Amino acid sequence: MTKPFDMALFLSGVLNGSQATQQRHLRQARAMQAAIQQQWQRDNPWTWQLKHLRWFLTQHLKDHSDASQYYYRLTTLLIWKRLGNDREMLI
Repeated sequence: MTKPFDMALFLSGVLNGSQATQQRHLRQARAMQAAIQQQWQRDNPWTWQLKHLRWFLTQHLKDHSDASQYYYRLTTLLIWKRLGNDREMLI
């Protein structure tokens, strides 16, 4: 049995802001991880591609409020940055 991917450790280098903000990013990153795992069978962000993040933001969140979509977009940008992509995402 494999250990589940540690999202807190993965994001630890790019998380900033207050403790509440960091916890929100971690909670949202774990929700993203679960949704992408269910849809694409990829639980590790190192295996994610831009299409997975785009799918999450455009399809999975389509019924969420604008504010919720905005905060998930911020979390997505942190994940993208952590993956070593300094360029802005084309979403």
